Amino acid sequence: MKPNRFQYIAPETIPEALQLLNLYQSDAKIISGGQSLMPMLNYRVIQPKYLIDIGRLLELDAIAKQDGVIEIGAITRYVTIENSEVVQQFLPLLPEVIRHIAHLTIRNRGTIGGSLSHADPASEMPMLMRLLDATFEISSENETLMIPANDFFLGPLRTALKDHQLLTKILIPIPDANMGWAFEEFARRSGDYALAAVGVTVEVKQAAGKNLIHQCRVAMMGVGDTPLRLSQIESLFNGHEYSSELVAQAQEQIFQDLDPRPDLQSSAVFKKHLASHIFTKVMHQAWGRALSFNTRKTLS
Repeated sequence: MKPNRFQYIAPETIPEALQLLNLYQSDAKIISGGQSLMPMLNYRVIQPKYLIDIGRLLELDAIAKQDGVIEIGAITRYVTIENSEVVQQFLPLLPEVIRHIAHLTIRNRGTIGGSLSHADPASEMPMLMRLLDATFEISSENETLMIPANDFFLGPLRTALKDHQLLTKILIPIPDANMGWAFEEFARRSGDYALAAVGVTVEVKQAAGKNLIHQCRVAMMGVGDTPLRLSQIESLFNGHEYSSELVAQAQEQIFQDLDPRPDLQSSAVFKKHLASHIFTKVMHQAWGRALSFNTRKTLS
């Protein structure tokens, strides 16, 4: 297949790109890495009249630590994020998750903003941004908005972005250095889309001689129309000691709450069992990591 005829435009500045988006609205599509967009063009799933290439907007290809957050420009490639010393130091979960994304060739071209704007419910980045309470900077010709990741993903391949808006920056709060974390996904082959994935973060506080979970965050992907944040599961653990009984309750809650769509690869029931099994494993890993970090802190 070949794409329908379109006009290719490569703006040199952000204001120029925003002006073009405001002018062409729904007739235009943004391209950067193109790892998701090009197949859709070739199969004519989308047929824009104008293709706006933002690859020259170097201001959007940057990583910086600012006021308690890590700022990542929208066209920053996966491989750049994975190898960033700043990200490795303050957001070690991010490189760990990126290593699960497709193959090295894809990670060399794919961009974080492209993945988030595409909003594939089986994609790692949207889920991770919900897990880490990220905020997205959304720019247009007339204003700049800040939208929490929890409000950004509206459905499969559907976001809060309007036709005249551009995702320009991702802001991720720097977590506590002693936060435990874990991520795992299940795919039939390495590099394939995951049937299900789970990410967990855990912060521990000592009270009355006990190690209590101060803040637990749980997110999943591949088991809903959007990446999921499981607040009910989080509330089960917050303020309590980690225990097998709590994990068992969480497993029951997951099976009760999830309503995944069956697909060609698996049934809805299988996806529920898979998500529950993965959760048990990563919750235990995150708890162990948090406990280890806090033990070292106490000894020092």
